[in-house]
Amino acid sequence: MRSLVDQLSRLTNASSVEELWKLHTEHMENYGFDRLMYGYTRYRTSSSLGDPQDWVLLSSQTPEYMKVFFDEGYYYHAPMLKWALANDGACSWRWMMDMGRIDNLTPSELRVMEFNRKMKVTAGYTVSFRSISERTKAAIALTAKPGITQDTVEQTWAKHGDEIIVMNNVMHLKLLTLPYTGERHLTKRQREVLQWVGDGKTTQDIAVLLELTPATVEKHLRLAREALDVETTAQAVLKAAFYNQMFVMDVEP
Repeated sequence: MRSLVDQLSRLTNASSVEELWKLHTEHMENYGFDRLMYGYTRYRTSSSLGDPQDWVLLSSQTPEYMKVFFDEGYYYHAPMLKWALANDGACSWRWMMDMGRIDNLTPSELRVMEFNRKMKVTAGYTVSFRSISERTKAAIALTAKPGITQDTVEQTWAKHGDEIIVMNNVMHLKLLTLPYTGERHLTKRQREVLQWVGDGKTTQDIAVLLELTPATVEKHLRLAREALDVETTAQAVLKAAFYNQMFVMDVEP
């Protein structure tokens, strides 16, 4: 296993989301956590987490698990997700196993727990990252390997919990600096026109700078708005900036 300093150095020098996630998931497996799920939204409100297509969502869970948990909306009723939305820090999954709490779970929450048992997602920890805005929230679920009990997880956490939290915090903070496309991918030309808009240029200005017609510039701006699922160009600039798709050397897959 790499030392803490070595792992943090590798994380902070990762040049892409894919490289960062690979480094992190491989290292967490050394502690017995073989399935990780990270989620981050900038569109949280009092009643919603925003459009899932706008989330940064990374997972090493199985496709079968993700299909039910997200596509069928189970995540919305997951007890540990509710804990993460209301708290910061790390929480043992023993929290949701407390009998007093289980006795008061809703049918939807019990259905999630039964699904997790079926998929061998039964032991682990959740880390909820501190937010600086009421619109943002990020958390990661660390699922222990099948067959590992929560008691064993607690022993691991007692010995390595502090370093695990530090590595997850660094991974999260590094990810916020990297270009992320997800479901909202812009072409190089769409990024170029948005960047010039961000610099205060008009359509006519951009047409001259890029040697295009104003109609072509408007077309790229329209396609950028459609790709980012927004109504205005100002919203497109903001969303592209959120996901570090502007003013970067290369975000092509």
